[in-house]
Amino acid sequence: MTDIRDEVRAGFAETFGYEPSGLWSAPGRVNLIGEHTDYNEGFVLPFAINRRTILALGLRSDRMLRIASSFADELVELDLSELDTDNLHGWSAYPLGVAWALGEHGADLAAVPGFDIFIDSDVPVGAGLSSSAAIESAVALALNDVWHLGLDRRTLARVGQLAENKAVGAPTGIMDQSASLLGETDSAVFLDCRTLESEVVDLGFAAAGLELLIIDTGVSHSHATGGYADRRASCELGAKLLGVTSLREVTVDDLPRAREVLDEVTFRRVRHIVTENERVLDTVRTLREKGPRAIGDLLDASHRSMRDDFEISVPELDLAVETATMNGALGARMTGGGFGGAAIALVPTDAVSRLQVAIDGAFAEHGFGQPDTFVVSAAKGASRD
Repeated sequence: MTDIRDEVRAGFAETFGYEPSGLWSAPGRVNLIGEHTDYNEGFVLPFAINRRTILALGLRSDRMLRIASSFADELVELDLSELDTDNLHGWSAYPLGVAWALGEHGADLAAVPGFDIFIDSDVPVGAGLSSSAAIESAVALALNDVWHLGLDRRTLARVGQLAENKAVGAPTGIMDQSASLLGETDSAVFLDCRTLESEVVDLGFAAAGLELLIIDTGVSHSHATGGYADRRASCELGAKLLGVTSLREVTVDDLPRAREVLDEVTFRRVRHIVTENERVLDTVRTLREKGPRAIGDLLDASHRSMRDDFEISVPELDLAVETATMNGALGARMTGGGFGGAAIALVPTDAVSRLQVAIDGAFAEHGFGQPDTFVVSAAKGASRD
């Protein structure tokens, strides 16, 4: 972390010509289980990871907003008076969208100063590890501090979600920002996406001799387009036809009636959400009562449901999961919104290297690009550095 912080400071100084007033960071996240349940007011179990987005910020004496980063050549400039979702485009829509969303949550944007921000990150983009929420959460925390807004972290999570929904145009739920802002070391965040109540759940991976391996397939995805929006629309249709406000209200016992009411595709979409909610609750209970070595079957079942009922997997993800389970993983599943990105595998520490070799070999044999595999641990949420 020291090196990247130094690089961010240097990048800021080189870009803007003065030293920043402070650094803030926020982590990416892995969703252990609970996929596409968040926007259905269901349950999720993500955790913040030890890959972070770091930003340097300096306040200005005028109303100008300037955004730069290590991963884009452009310097984006916008006057606060022009801060509107119609004027936000490309990658800068994430940080600038947060500034706009803070205004929607009560910040008086006519009374605050402008800012310069320089961003760097080691959260992989497009891997399903929520690089976007890491940017949003770091910016939200930073502006909450320097603008003296006094908002709590749950409100900042809603700010990040609003930015992603309205400024970026991605119809995501609140899970990613909640994990990035509320995460704790060696723990997951058990989040009720209806009430926004959260509990910290001890994972106990290290004590059990386990590692969580990320298998980044290299197949990039985008939540702002295509299948993600289609799946959300299917869930909303299913809820409407079943006469409920959200699929949170549908239980496993309701599925026989749902099969009679819904067309086949909509039924399978609904069945995934309903059974995934059950799997989240079962995973939390199992972690507390039996420990992490007992959750493998739940991870496997989650992947089958996403593959067969929700249909958001891709051949590379299926191969990663299959190879992991055949080479020592206790359980594996794709993670994130789907249509690419990463899979996770819960692996005994002494089996990690063997599994990485097996995955590289399997991808080569199938003619896929070489995946990036790495271990992550549960880390603390967003902070001022």
